[in-house]
Amino acid sequence: MMKSSGHQVTQLLKAWSEGEPTALEKIIPLVYRELHVMARRYMAHERPGHTLQPTALVHEAFVRLVDTAQASFENRAHFFAVCAQVMRRVLVDWARSRQAQKRGGEVRPLELDEALVVGEEPGRDLVALNDALKVLSAQDARKGQVVELRFFGGLSVEETATVLKVSPETVKRDWKFAKSWLRRELNREMPSGA
Repeated sequence: MMKSSGHQVTQLLKAWSEGEPTALEKIIPLVYRELHVMARRYMAHERPGHTLQPTALVHEAFVRLVDTAQASFENRAHFFAVCAQVMRRVLVDWARSRQAQKRGGEVRPLELDEALVVGEEPGRDLVALNDALKVLSAQDARKGQVVELRFFGGLSVEETATVLKVSPETVKRDWKFAKSWLRRELNREMPSGA
């Protein structure tokens, strides 16, 4: 996934964090394609005909990112991880607002290995996953971050290890545990007979 010049993006991110006004303008063309790929991956798990398209998801995520308090990014992997979190929040906010417009309906079980958010009601699945991920993160923040970076951010084991400043073996153990924990948590929340 990570194809743009890591050093150049990292330098521009540092300049942006330090208040350099032109840095943001220079970053956008370097990261846009990768952000669009990330958004397409997210949208592939959404229902056909979703009103939010990948380009709109990228734009909304970038607007939210720019509108937040001055961000500080360690490197490009960290930047993409934060972008993945913001995209997830955009989709969760959309799903929650859509659910608020509907009444009733049962939630079906989720399978983490099947991309977690695929189903008849992907938005509902995404909300359930988001809620379970919050619980996991409260119990073990690093394991929650591993899920964020690996599943939502699309980072490799090595990139995740770099961002979290741990060994790749630790990331692998955390990832295995988190998938198992989330699967159990999500299935426990489902009504019996679903």
